[in-house]
Amino acid sequence: MVDRFSPSAIFLICALLGALCNVLVFLLPGGITALLFYRFATGFFLAGIYPVGMKVAADWFAKDLGKALGLLVGALVLGTALPHLIRSFGAALDWTSVLIAVSILASIGGLSLYWLVPDGPFRKKGTVFKPTALIEVFKVKDFRAAAFGYFGHMWELYTFWAFIPIVLAHYHKLHPQFEFDISLWSFLIIAIGFVGCTWGGYVSLKRGSAKVAFFQLAVSLICCLMSIFIYQMPPYVLLGFMLVWGLTVVGDSPQFSTLTAQTAPKEWIGSALTISTSIGFSVTIFSIQLLKYYQLNDQLEWALLWLVPGPIFGLWATYPLLKRAQIR
Repeated sequence: MVDRFSPSAIFLICALLGALCNVLVFLLPGGITALLFYRFATGFFLAGIYPVGMKVAADWFAKDLGKALGLLVGALVLGTALPHLIRSFGAALDWTSVLIAVSILASIGGLSLYWLVPDGPFRKKGTVFKPTALIEVFKVKDFRAAAFGYFGHMWELYTFWAFIPIVLAHYHKLHPQFEFDISLWSFLIIAIGFVGCTWGGYVSLKRGSAKVAFFQLAVSLICCLMSIFIYQMPPYVLLGFMLVWGLTVVGDSPQFSTLTAQTAPKEWIGSALTISTSIGFSVTIFSIQLLKYYQLNDQLEWALLWLVPGPIFGLWATYPLLKRAQIR
């Protein structure tokens, strides 16, 4: 749909419907079945926000797309980190108040984009819907390389984010003599990804998105491999190490999205971004559940090593794009 209709309009509709599903949790409670349905619906409509937002950026920027997506994903990173910051202040907001506030912000965001950001000058309207389009985009060699690189990156990203407070709490359990605010440091470790995204965006203007994505994913892989030593590190070495990991673990994300947009057929950019993002988020389910198993069995010392296959696969998939100097 995003390739045939106005991305800004789709963004608005999904933002409003997602916000509505959010508040229905307490407006129309119906037990666990209703709760799961509302949360599923909210996630469904989120798929019309993040990838569609990238499509809007792709319609407005050509050569500078890497920088634009760096800022866009950087904003996502700050939003992801914000709840940890609120918790660090000791805020005791009622959960319904949080849902209402988030829903209002989502609605304002949707309305702001619709009113302030018209369809971009580089938008190319898609043709009639073709069920085979999503298969056809994966037949494009460079798109496939970019998408597979993104999938490898996603195996690591959200699992790392989810386990940051768990890792810090486990470190404190092993070293109770060292005191630090777990929520505040969780915020900082995630939020520093904003710097990685924006820095990578500006560097991509000269070096190209493939090189930036490959470099940041390689550093993130090194962090994965070193994770077996984190519980033996002095506290501030640990925190510094986690900041470096947080900087690079997401810094490659906007550049993978840039590569995806630039290698997909122009009339299917929106669909290509949506399907690659959807598959990428699906991948995270398995890596999170895998590490959850090790957490439940009190084997966290080795758990983060299971993130290693993601960056290795991503680097292998992305390597051919390094030779394509025209991809920026």
